[in-house]
Amino acid sequence: MDTLILYYDETYPTVKEQKAFEKNIFNKTHRTDSEIALLEGLTVVYKSNIDLYFYVIGSSHENELMLMSVLNCLFDSLSQMLRKNVEKRALLENMEALFLAVDEIVDGGVILESDPQQVVHRVALRGDDVPLTEQTVAQVIQSAKEQIKWSLLR
Repeated sequence: MDTLILYYDETYPTVKEQKAFEKNIFNKTHRTDSEIALLEGLTVVYKSNIDLYFYVIGSSHENELMLMSVLNCLFDSLSQMLRKNVEKRALLENMEALFLAVDEIVDGGVILESDPQQVVHRVALRGDDVPLTEQTVAQVIQSAKEQIKWSLLR
């Protein structure tokens, strides 16, 4: 079982504890059709698709509908970005888009966005930025000139 889990607190501080939790959560959820579970005092909402399982986990005091909106936003955003081909291989080939989507949806465990259209739009904008390592020297110099020009005009 391959997993990608982002932890926003110290509930499971060691890798050993995280792996045990991940195994426990998978064992409790992979054979059921429901979308919500309570496990170890946490609220777990989840969705499976082909060979992937998506989980959003919050405290037992979290609103299940809010957690589900995050899960649906993530899944729907990925579905749009991957042209409805949400499966392991496609996701692995587009990990950068996954990380950008998660970054647009949550920050440090705080929900920022729940509209998949907005997430896809923002990921597309961020994806258009060419990383500094892929820019030519001339592009970097031109960009620096533009920034200096605008800072002097202020």
